[in-house]
Amino acid sequence: MTTPPGKHYFTLYQGATFSHLITWKDENGALIDLTGYSARMQAREEIESESAFLDLTTENGGITLGGEDGTIALFMAAEDTANVAVSKGIYDLEIISPDGFVTRLLAGKLCVSKEVTR
Repeated sequence: MTTPPGKHYFTLYQGATFSHLITWKDENGALIDLTGYSARMQAREEIESESAFLDLTTENGGITLGGEDGTIALFMAAEDTANVAVSKGIYDLEIISPDGFVTRLLAGKLCVSKEVTR
């Protein structure tokens, strides 16, 4: 059975480092061991948008998985957030098990707080 993704609202502060730590636990509160897993997260202005303004993966260093600690660290450098030109979007975060099973862990809206200081 597939569990619906959790809903979370992120704010990306343009020109500042985007850094969030998520801990994945099962329904009993036990940590999910993410050893051997990979992950990907994209945000687009609209679901139909061709390009993503946020593209984080375990392969590009935007997501670091904490193995048996069940942690998912999201990261986007300040230099990259400075180039985000939209004011809002939608995202989802997917976790891929070693056997290829994909879980959409989180989904929701992402607000971009425009930078004043340049």
